[in-house]
Amino acid sequence: MFQKKRDKRFRLIHEESLHIGASVQILADTETGVQYLYFGNGYGGGLTPLLDAQGKPVLCGAGDYDEE
Repeated sequence: MFQKKRDKRFRLIHEESLHIGASVQILADTETGVQYLYFGNGYGGGLTPLLDAQGKPVLCGAGDYDEE
């Protein structure tokens, strides 16, 4: 059977509320370092990796998110 991990894989590193009732969040994958942008509004939302100017995923540095 699978063993349940206690560590959180994804960490919230930034969050903004928009005036239209929507929110934007940046999440970091602690295993790969890849950052993702999440946009949520009501019952809908979308998730995409953040990309740099060359089209490569934006990665987190060691101190970009706080350990819990």
